[in-house]
Amino acid sequence: MARKNLGCSSSSSFLVLLAVGSFFATYNLITLVVHNRTVNHAKYTFDPLVVMPDNVKRTGGKKVLFHVALTATDAPYSKWQCRIMYYWYKKTRDMEGSEMGKFTRILHSGQPDNLMDEIPTFVVDPLPSGLDRGYIVLNRPWAFVQWLERVTIEEEYILMAEPDHIFVNPLPNLARGEYPAGFPFFYIKPDENENIIRKYYPKEKGPVTNIDPIGNSPVIIRKDILEKIAPTWMNVSLRMKDDPETDKKFGWVLEMYAYAVASALHGVQHILRKDFMLQPPWDLEIGYRFIIHYTYGCDYNMKGELTYGKIGEWRFDKRSHLRGPPPRNISMPPPGVPESVRTLVKMVNEATANIPGWDAT
Repeated sequence: MARKNLGCSSSSSFLVLLAVGSFFATYNLITLVVHNRTVNHAKYTFDPLVVMPDNVKRTGGKKVLFHVALTATDAPYSKWQCRIMYYWYKKTRDMEGSEMGKFTRILHSGQPDNLMDEIPTFVVDPLPSGLDRGYIVLNRPWAFVQWLERVTIEEEYILMAEPDHIFVNPLPNLARGEYPAGFPFFYIKPDENENIIRKYYPKEKGPVTNIDPIGNSPVIIRKDILEKIAPTWMNVSLRMKDDPETDKKFGWVLEMYAYAVASALHGVQHILRKDFMLQPPWDLEIGYRFIIHYTYGCDYNMKGELTYGKIGEWRFDKRSHLRGPPPRNISMPPPGVPESVRTLVKMVNEATANIPGWDAT
C-alpha cells in the first residue's frame, strides 16, 4: 500500500479538518451536506434472511474484492486474537467463493509492536490521553479516519472486522453498490431509545427506523462511503461518551450505536445479513454462515448442558486470557455441546498449533 499525497487532494484536506475538529471540547457534530435517499420499499422484494433490493443484486461476473481491516491494540489480549484471525484469513482467502483482498491490522497504540512482520499492520495514533475515558473502543473510528486518509487502498470495498472474528467459510462480497452489508444485532434497538437517539439524529432527518440495528463490524462497505461516514462516526461517538445519559444507557455498545447513527445521517442503509456471523454458544450450528464471533463465554457441565452465567466444568472464554494467549490444544468440550462451540475450539487449536512462537504472543 502506498501513502497518498496529502497535499494534492481537497477531499483529503476536508477529512483532516473534520478529524481535528472532533477534539474540541464541544464535540459538535460535523455538519455535512448529505443527500438523503427516499426508498420506496414497494419496488423491492426481499430474501428471507437478506434485506437486499433486487435491483442491486449481483449475478456472475468477476470477483469484487474487499480489503479486510481490523483495529487492534498492542495488549496481549488483542494480539493473540489477531494472530488467530489472520491465520484463518490466510486459510480461506483463496478458497472458492471468497472475495477477500488484502489485509491490514490498524494498530492504534501509536507505535509498532512485535507482530509487524507477521501481520500486515499500519500504525495510527490513539486518541489524546483521557479522551476515551477508559472506553478503548472509542479509538476505533479515529483509527479508521487516519487509515483512510493516509493509505491508498487498492480494493473498492472494505470489511471492518474485529480480532475475535474467525472466518469459518469463504466470505464473498455481500455489499451491493451504495448498499453496505451489516449484521443485525438483537441488542441494538434505535426505535426503543428514541429519546436518546434524537440528541444525535434530529427529527428533520426522518424516523429513527432509518437507523439500522448494527455496529460497524462486521460491515462490508464501499471505500468512498466509509470515507464520508468515518469522521461523523468519530464525532458522534465522542458526543455520546460525553453525555452522561447516553453513556449510561448504551454502555459498552455506545460506539456501535454511533456508527449506526452516523450511517443514517449520511442516508446510508445496510443490507442486513443474518448469515454474516454466528455467535456461540447462542447460535448452535455453522451452516452457511461466514464468521464465528467468540465474544460470549461458553460454559458447560460434563453432560453438555449450557451453564451460562455460571462457570462451567468445561469452559472457553476469551476473557480468561487477558494477560496472554490461551494454551495450545485446548480440551474439546464434552459430548452434547453444539457444533458451533466444537468448531470454534477446533479452529483455535489448529491456529495455535501452526502459528510459530505462539506462547510468546
